[in-house]
Amino acid sequence: MIRIPPRAAYRGAALATLAALAAACSVAPPQPAALAEANFNGEAAVAQVRAAGAAARELDVQPLRDTQVEDLRQKADALVKARKYADAAAALDQALQINADDPALLQERAEAALLLHRLDDAERYAQKAFDGGSQVGPLCRRHWAAIAQARQGKLDGVNAAMKLAQRQDHYDALVPQRDGLIKSRKQAQDKIAVCTVAAPARY
Repeated sequence: MIRIPPRAAYRGAALATLAALAAACSVAPPQPAALAEANFNGEAAVAQVRAAGAAARELDVQPLRDTQVEDLRQKADALVKARKYADAAAALDQALQINADDPALLQERAEAALLLHRLDDAERYAQKAFDGGSQVGPLCRRHWAAIAQARQGKLDGVNAAMKLAQRQDHYDALVPQRDGLIKSRKQAQDKIAVCTVAAPARY
């Protein structure tokens, strides 16, 4: 004898199925930007940026600066050494209000952004510094090293998000972003070496 389940049983099974589908659909995709900023090591990144700009036998022209700007730069440097990164960024913002196009100031602001885990800001300031700078020498290498570090941080965030993805479509949506960041990071790394220009020979 075949037992036909009561209508309530069908209703309960249907509701359970709908609940399961709703739960699956409600799984939020991991946020790469949040993961990147949370896991980024700003101090290590800035150390690598400054190492890229280390002195070499090459032409390096240092412009004269406004006294007030130089005071604010020195204040920011002291604040960075004290690990007061937000205050250092604020001091550099004051200096940029006086001279918004100074490549060295913009670079220092990019590095402050790295210390604050603000990767988009770091890349934006470093790119602006490169665009308005001499595009050669130690400062140029720091520009591209900062951009490379920002892109590496973003890439790390995407990789972390892919590991945490609970749905295939969330994972697949991150693949183009990952591939683009791998390519753009490599481009920035390659440009670091192009910045080096040997100083004229002395006779």
